Amino acid sequence: MSGIVGFYNSKKSIEKRYVINAMITSIEHRGADELRVCTSEFIAMADLKRSNVVNVTKRIPVSNESKTLWIVWSGNIFNHSELKNKLHKAGYYLNVYSDDVLMLHLFEVFGDDCLNMINGQFAFAIWNTRKKEFFLARDRVGICPLYYTQNDNDFIFASEIKAILQYPTVKPTISSKSLTQIITFWTTIAPNTNFKDIYELSPGHSLIFNSDGIKINKYWTFPVFKPHEYSRLRFEDAMDQLDAVLNDAVKIRIEPDNNFGAYVSGGIDSSVIIAYIKRNCPDFKLDTFSVGFTDSRYDESFYQKMIVEYFTTNHTKLMCNENDISDNFERVVWHAETTLLRTGAVPMILLSKSVKDNTVSSVLSGEGADEILGGYNIFKEAIIRAFWAKEPSSKYRPLLLKRLYPYLPYMDAANNLSLKMFFGYKLTETSSPVYSHLLRWNNTSRIKKYFSSDLIDEIKDYNPVEEITEKIRTELKEIDILSRAQWLEAKIFMSGYLLSSQGERMTMANGIEGRYPFLDHRVIELSMKLNPSFKLNGLKEKYILKAMMKNKLPNEVINRQKQPYRTPGGSTMFSALYSTVINDFLSKEKIQSAGLFNYDNVSQLLEKMKLSKQITEIDNMALTSILSTQILYSLFIEKTNSKFLNKENSMLENNVFDINLKQN
Repeated sequence: MSGIVGFYNSKKSIEKRYVINAMITSIEHRGADELRVCTSEFIAMADLKRSNVVNVTKRIPVSNESKTLWIVWSGNIFNHSELKNKLHKAGYYLNVYSDDVLMLHLFEVFGDDCLNMINGQFAFAIWNTRKKEFFLARDRVGICPLYYTQNDNDFIFASEIKAILQYPTVKPTISSKSLTQIITFWTTIAPNTNFKDIYELSPGHSLIFNSDGIKINKYWTFPVFKPHEYSRLRFEDAMDQLDAVLNDAVKIRIEPDNNFGAYVSGGIDSSVIIAYIKRNCPDFKLDTFSVGFTDSRYDESFYQKMIVEYFTTNHTKLMCNENDISDNFERVVWHAETTLLRTGAVPMILLSKSVKDNTVSSVLSGEGADEILGGYNIFKEAIIRAFWAKEPSSKYRPLLLKRLYPYLPYMDAANNLSLKMFFGYKLTETSSPVYSHLLRWNNTSRIKKYFSSDLIDEIKDYNPVEEITEKIRTELKEIDILSRAQWLEAKIFMSGYLLSSQGERMTMANGIEGRYPFLDHRVIELSMKLNPSFKLNGLKEKYILKAMMKNKLPNEVINRQKQPYRTPGGSTMFSALYSTVINDFLSKEKIQSAGLFNYDNVSQLLEKMKLSKQITEIDNMALTSILSTQILYSLFIEKTNSKFLNKENSMLENNVFDINLKQN
């Protein structure tokens, strides 16, 4: 997928060649077969490009024939044939159909309407020399990242925030509001980022920057349907349609002539993807990759091995322990560019390194299946809590919750009273549009107690849950409880956390493309319109997917108890962390210098971790969030990031071109 950077400098007050050099070099890890850079009167732009098309223009961004439109591109278009036909019907016949050439001419012919035609994952920017404006766009679900800021009438954009921070007048600060959102929702609410005045272009949106400023438009949103809008398909017919569209989603994302692979998690989602790959390419020797853990509480190697043997893949397995977590956590924060509440990104960055070492350039995985097909335990939890809310005094209904989390040791001993105390938060507020997530958000928001007094004064009475509740109330009115929960998980958690900190950012840290067939917009739209009972049938998650895959996967994988992806963190990696990372970033001097957390409260947490007494999940998340924020501050505010940068800047030598972009 690679990456893009660029800027508009109104006063010609900077050395464009130097700045664009620094920007693109900071994201060199995203990988490329070639680099394309240009500078001109007011603008500079660059992209890292993967290309196996022989006749693509070398080292200069792609333009149209009249040289009025210039594009920098990151991503993949999957429905090439369909789009070529649209151009042919409009009278355009191109000799080269690389993704950026195709995108540029689609935009030239159809304008921003072309965004709804594309099946892909992308972020791009087009400079229009006639209008003197930038047009930026990002894919529907936000797989490819894209950030921007406006600074003294200058406009700066990039695939990663670290590139924007290379711009000389951008002075980053941690946003107190965003930090409050993260310790509540696990992520910021788009378009906010961890940094004040630096924004992400929200998924499914486009942006125009010109002399009038910035204008943002929405071209797609994650769909949600009222009961009268549900699909009327019979269950068997719905299975057939899901099978057809998912098969095609996989088919258009695999290129047998290129070296691609797939992740094996041991769950049904990645197994489904492998099954469809083998259906489309039965003779292809598929490279698969998995991560296991030396701590058996997190390890799924048994099921991973079962899938590998079932499909006879060429498999590479990576084993991970708490030392691996601690040794690589700082690097993960550098790539994620945000506060993290869990350590799950670390094994993913190590796994993508394993992919790279095996000379595989792209991997398919099962992200998105849980969101669109009702796979998460939080969905079941919402259903059970709503059922319990009808009889709040029931002794038996809360006991259903014990069935959800067998991997949590304290659940075995939980009784009726303890379940009520933990799961009873705002139990009867079932009409709330965010009912499914109220308990999770309330629990994680307790991390606020570690904030410094200055940070608490800044946020004052700000309540992110109240803010988002009012913002989406109308949109989720008359929506069933499962669909509400799915929408929240997809709109907030999936792009902002899952794809950012565990998906695209961790694959691209090693220059590997991640491809996600379940996030094909056709699969999403079909799945979200299904009757909720097709997805969550009683407490049987992903019901239609499991029925569809019967006799196509091992029964043990289809019928296994749901086990979320979990990794060692907090107390389990504390001893490995203490002598290095803890001392480097959580010392009294470091915490007081950043001014974000209260040292006395943090030191109490560290002492509790050291003694390993009654460590809770919130304690683990608190330590991870505090540590990652302190690392973030060190790397991006204090700029102690030289270890992660290419100090030679060698990739740009003799590659910057001054091009006359003025319209003749």
